[in-house]
Amino acid sequence: MSYDPPRPAGRLLLTPEDREAPERVRRLRRLGLAERADPALDAFATHLAGLAEAPYAMVNFLVEGGQFFAGLRVPDIPPVTRGDGTSPEFGRVQPRDHGFCPHVVVRRKALVLEDVRDYPRFAGNPVVDAFGIRSYLGAPLIDSTGTVLGTVSAADVRPRTWGTEGLATIKSTAADLVRRIERSAEDGFPL
Repeated sequence: MSYDPPRPAGRLLLTPEDREAPERVRRLRRLGLAERADPALDAFATHLAGLAEAPYAMVNFLVEGGQFFAGLRVPDIPPVTRGDGTSPEFGRVQPRDHGFCPHVVVRRKALVLEDVRDYPRFAGNPVVDAFGIRSYLGAPLIDSTGTVLGTVSAADVRPRTWGTEGLATIKSTAADLVRRIERSAEDGFPL
């Protein structure tokens, strides 16, 4: 699969401009999702990791100043060890230019990267070196208002052929989560 979006004359944007960010942040706040971890979303990410057979899975909301993983599944033992014997920690907050989810949000459609090193735009992303991420599968969370709230994604430390089954899985899990979020907001019950 290829990913070569149009770019402004004379420059390559490593992280795309997000013109919908202000509305997204307002919508996330109205839904009660802005920057709080949720055990139900952690469980959702763990379920997604199992479906995708991937060590990493996330429910990611793009918020002011970066990304927030309200749902997160990371491996018990980080796959990357630094020269000093320590391993990086995959926290709930990351800068906007780390990872691939901001691209999914701006594109408003799923993104499949079988080997991130095959794409110059993504090969130098900080998560590639820091966490050894080599493949990515993500889909946008688009609610009934048309707002892209964030993403659901899975990532692996090895190249993967996600195939049409992986793409269908990530899209259906995104749609399922949006239904849960909206039902929870309507009923006033937790996810």
